[in-house]
Amino acid sequence: MQYDIIIAGGGMVGSTLACLLGNAGKRVAVLEAHAPAPFAATDPYDLRVSAISRASQRALVNAGAWEGVVARRACAYEAMQVWDATGSGQIRFDAADLGEADLGHIVENRVIQCALLDAIQALDNVDLYCPDKLAAFEVGTDSVQVQLHSGTTLQAQLLVGADGAQSKVRQLAGISLATNDYGQKGLVCVVQTELSHQDTAWQRFMPSGPLAFLPLSDGSSSIVWTLPADRADAMLLLSDADFCREVAQALDYRLGEVTAVGERAAFSLRGRHAEPYIQPRLALVGDAAHTIHPLAGQGVNLGIKDALGLAEQLLKSSGDVGSVAVLRAYERARRGDNVLTQKAMEGFRLLFGNTLTPWKILRNTGLSLVNRLDFVKYQIAKQAMGI
Repeated sequence: MQYDIIIAGGGMVGSTLACLLGNAGKRVAVLEAHAPAPFAATDPYDLRVSAISRASQRALVNAGAWEGVVARRACAYEAMQVWDATGSGQIRFDAADLGEADLGHIVENRVIQCALLDAIQALDNVDLYCPDKLAAFEVGTDSVQVQLHSGTTLQAQLLVGADGAQSKVRQLAGISLATNDYGQKGLVCVVQTELSHQDTAWQRFMPSGPLAFLPLSDGSSSIVWTLPADRADAMLLLSDADFCREVAQALDYRLGEVTAVGERAAFSLRGRHAEPYIQPRLALVGDAAHTIHPLAGQGVNLGIKDALGLAEQLLKSSGDVGSVAVLRAYERARRGDNVLTQKAMEGFRLLFGNTLTPWKILRNTGLSLVNRLDFVKYQIAKQAMGI
């Protein structure tokens, strides 16, 4: 089977890339081991959600998936409130102050995947191999040959690794990976609160790690709580009543008492960065190329930026899309932004985790100062939203 591009991984980033390329007329194969579970409006909210920026929303519109997202379940958030637990420093962003309808949307990952699957299936020139996955590949002079676990053999000008943090493509290519284990876990669950979330994303920075409450459309909140690994494990073992008390106290009761909690899970947090992103006839995108600390919720947005950046370079090329020249232009365009964001998140983690008095004064003064400087605050919000 001959294609222009083969994408290993049909998650949010890989499927977005497939749709962007497919809509532009490229012949694309997508390899995915597990299809998302079908969505029903009566389903409980999933544990894994993403804060989709306005830039990522535009990408999903162009991919033909955004209509399917909002038809299922998504919550626009109109404000963001951030404060430091060790002082009075705080900052608030309001969409109305920016002349915008919202700052972004909180969406379950499965909802995005289901909408993208619909978009893929509507494209005659995009083939989905599912359940199936890459077993091996061999790079030739003018093509790459891919062997699937099913025994099927595919050929294309380019193989894209969009297969996550444990990328088989990256491993088989022998691409090195710089890893920083943060010694933390991200505890996630859905909670009900006494007070309305007011379509606001709430985040409190504590020395042990930030706690974020992300609004959901039924009035509940999805929480992401960064904790030392041993404490996160201990929190999983608490009774529901004890856990609710701990969470309400950790958010400083901004939403009153936490009245109910669903299933809980915790995931290890590590920063990763591949070096390089590309080889002849091979490119990495999303978590296959980089993972960052989740404190600002930018992981999936960076991955979708990768998909946009790679699609732009491939569609600009009038020749071989697997050539090093084309792929190097993608890497140059994306590596700097990804590294900068990763280091910025690590810097914030260290800054807000420092309990020395001078650092506490610095960060609280800084938050309060930026909150009063509308122009600076607007520029920060605009950068985060991608507008």
